[in-house]
Amino acid sequence: MAENDDIRQRIRTIPDFPKPGIMFRDITTLLLDAEGLRLTVERMAAAVDGPVDLVAGIEARGFLFGAALAVKLGAGMLLVRKDGKLPGATIAEDYALEYGTDRIAIHADALAPGARVLLVDDLIATGGTARAAVRLLRKAGAHVTQASFVVDLPELGGADALRGDGIGVHALVAFDGH
Repeated sequence: MAENDDIRQRIRTIPDFPKPGIMFRDITTLLLDAEGLRLTVERMAAAVDGPVDLVAGIEARGFLFGAALAVKLGAGMLLVRKDGKLPGATIAEDYALEYGTDRIAIHADALAPGARVLLVDDLIATGGTARAAVRLLRKAGAHVTQASFVVDLPELGGADALRGDGIGVHALVAFDGH
């Protein structure tokens, strides 16, 4: 059995969603499987290099894996949200979309300068949101050197772009195509 093939088999592929030509990698089937979810969290935690103070989960599926990893690693959980979703003072970062821009934010007082932060999301594709999250966290004073994902779509280049930003990237499974 290939490495993490048991995880891969629990991820459903839905063709032509959300538009023709896209192969959507649906993690809801993985989340429904208690053993698959347990194995996913354990393997993501095992790949973390050194201690972390906070796990930063990207809205929304990054919250699921991020919270479980935070518990497993004995770390706090930091929410990286869409702009306008957090109460109180925030700092934000813009990033490019195919047509236009979007913005993510964290609470201005979410972390102490120098906090060791692990970035987490379910999937890395083009890397736009993840790279914006790294910039945002670093702007807030975090020490971000690693990111963890369940799925990588290597043809879209996001993991390589993060590596170019000095981030160690770990993904449990990779799928060809979009």
